[in-house]
Amino acid sequence: MLIKRHPFIYTVTKRIAHLVFSFFYKIQIEGKGSLGDQGPVVILPKHQYWTDIPLVGLAFHPQLYFVAKKELFRYPLLRHYISLGGGIPVDREKSIRTLDSFKTLITLLKANERIVIFPEGTYFRNRVGSGKSRLLQMILKFQEELKQKIPFIPVGIRYGEKKGWRRRVEICIGSPLFGGGESDAAALTEKVMEEISRLCRLPQSIANCRLRNSE
Repeated sequence: MLIKRHPFIYTVTKRIAHLVFSFFYKIQIEGKGSLGDQGPVVILPKHQYWTDIPLVGLAFHPQLYFVAKKELFRYPLLRHYISLGGGIPVDREKSIRTLDSFKTLITLLKANERIVIFPEGTYFRNRVGSGKSRLLQMILKFQEELKQKIPFIPVGIRYGEKKGWRRRVEICIGSPLFGGGESDAAALTEKVMEEISRLCRLPQSIANCRLRNSE
């Protein structure tokens, strides 16, 4: 059962994150972080560290929902807090539970919410991993029912060298990408990963290159 995001909890957490992260990081945001009242939107950032999650929250002005691995929801108090902050658990090993989470995503997309999905599925440092197209495929299938193009926004996150106690972080927000239907999921995912690679100036994994060369 989804515990709906609480605006007050989200706002307070974001303000605390801004205070703490501004002390340890010099954050530079490139691109349009204000989505206005448009929706639904799917945001697809690079994933290297746990800090990517609050950094994405700081980069965008609307309140967001975040798709996160179920392991983070293991403990009741932490699960409750993450859920109030906009977390949505996904079980990558059990398809039935993933389907339950997707039903939640559909409800949120129908309500014009903004959803953050890390397309690599896990941490990839110093390179861009292979994108996972499953959730994107399910969203594109829903898009046909919605009869509205859903923008997929790639986001590059680049961590620079540490100077003193502060580290430079560049968050580059790309232009929206679109897919026609669920059959476009693989091509859309590939384009998203190419854009993420360009935005954060990191190479794509060898597996990605081999896949493209074999086509």
